[in-house]
Amino acid sequence: MARVTLPRILSNGGAHLAKSRELARTAADGATDVLHPLITITRGLRRLAAAGRRRWVETPTDRRGSLLFLAASVVLVVTLVPYGVLLAVIALMAAAAWAGRDGAVPEPTGPDESQTQRLRSLYEALVPCFSAAEDPEPLYAHGGAWDKAFPTYAFDGTGRICHLLIHYPAYFADGEPESRARVEHLLHAKAGRGREYRFDWDEEGNTLSVSVLPPLATDIAAQRFVTAPGEMVLGFTDPAQVQRTLPLSFGEERRDVPPVVWRTGARSTEPHLLAVGEPGSGTTTLLRSIALQALQHGDVVIVDGAGSGDYACLTGRDGVLAVESGLSGALASLEWASQETERRLIATNRARQAGHPAPDDTKRPLWLLLDRPTVLAHLAAADGGRDPQSLLQVPLRHGRAANVTVVVAEQFDHLDTLGEAVLRHTRARVVLGPTTAEQLQSVLGAPPPTTPTPDVPAGRGYARLGTAPVLRLQVPATPDPHDPDTPEPHRESVLALLPPHTTPADDLEKLAAADN
Repeated sequence: MARVTLPRILSNGGAHLAKSRELARTAADGATDVLHPLITITRGLRRLAAAGRRRWVETPTDRRGSLLFLAASVVLVVTLVPYGVLLAVIALMAAAAWAGRDGAVPEPTGPDESQTQRLRSLYEALVPCFSAAEDPEPLYAHGGAWDKAFPTYAFDGTGRICHLLIHYPAYFADGEPESRARVEHLLHAKAGRGREYRFDWDEEGNTLSVSVLPPLATDIAAQRFVTAPGEMVLGFTDPAQVQRTLPLSFGEERRDVPPVVWRTGARSTEPHLLAVGEPGSGTTTLLRSIALQALQHGDVVIVDGAGSGDYACLTGRDGVLAVESGLSGALASLEWASQETERRLIATNRARQAGHPAPDDTKRPLWLLLDRPTVLAHLAAADGGRDPQSLLQVPLRHGRAANVTVVVAEQFDHLDTLGEAVLRHTRARVVLGPTTAEQLQSVLGAPPPTTPTPDVPAGRGYARLGTAPVLRLQVPATPDPHDPDTPEPHRESVLALLPPHTTPADDLEKLAAADN
């Protein structure tokens, strides 16, 4: 069979392709040389934008407003200055050219050697938790690929992990508290102790997000909070946990802080509160803060079981019906409160049956604040008298309908001596001071979403209102103004919130002179 002659275009096609590649390479090199300044400036603008984005993310939320104001001021000045816009564009192009030069340090695209070692060690430590022998393609295996299990990670300035997203297999028992606690304890130990971590489990997506939480602000002093009647600010928490902020003053500075608001009154689902903590944890500070807020719209009865005199600043103030530290005085005050609750219930019921609104003398809130009532219960048992806690049954059971609120503060060592009515009806709970996860579970009824740290400032803890999630809490600084160790700014802030004396000082002197 005769050989068919190939067309000319196919017979010498290789030479044409080689010439085309050479011409394209020459054109690309020429275009790169011509467009090199533009490429450099574009790369520099991208690096400057990334640096500005990081700067914005690292800026605290309360300082972003001032940063925007400064940027707007600079833009306004540049606009008003003659040739300002032209000079600004030239300066921006020069900065972009300098940042985009070939010798500039490029942005890191991955972890360095030490960070890789940390991630690998953490991955190896999680293998016993997230692996199973019958898994044909295990996500976690000794010597496996850690980058598949950790798609997102971040490190702080010290080189320690500050954020980590973990993928885990679907067969892991993420619905069991014991399994979760084991993983959280391991991550806390391997990622670095001494910090507070938050663990967010996504059971549907089989992911665990680990974040290092910044410490809550401890410089918030007692002040008037912008709240409605019946709302009580227990303290302040993380911005991501609540959908509300309060404007607060820090000297001459003002910023918005997310609060933990406890709603009381007739429509409250958690009408009474129990605060637990060790000595020096800040439970007395919490009660003092609640008393100052309650006195804006109601009356207060205080029972100081410890007899420490921490509530002496409230004695004789307008709205403070009694400040008792002795057994007889506490019994008399609580008995009156129980009878007052019954009177309010009867008056309200009669008014409703007659088709009238509730009387005005039943609408003013009444607060019963008891600090360490078990001390008085022990004294009553030693004398064979009546336990003061027994007088709380009526206010605890019917206080919501009668606008009576009970707040009890006690220590961990005496929780077993609290009355059954107190433990049953105080559904709003606060735990302050250094605690263990077991103690938090026993008081709050749910484990905390973060890892408790051994060293915490006074007033630092957790709060849970009914069946709501557990929140971190920092109580505003409300020290005793009569304490000589109280800082002067905090003393002035508390004294400014105290209501005036019921009897003026001049009348007291006249009464004392008449008695003499």
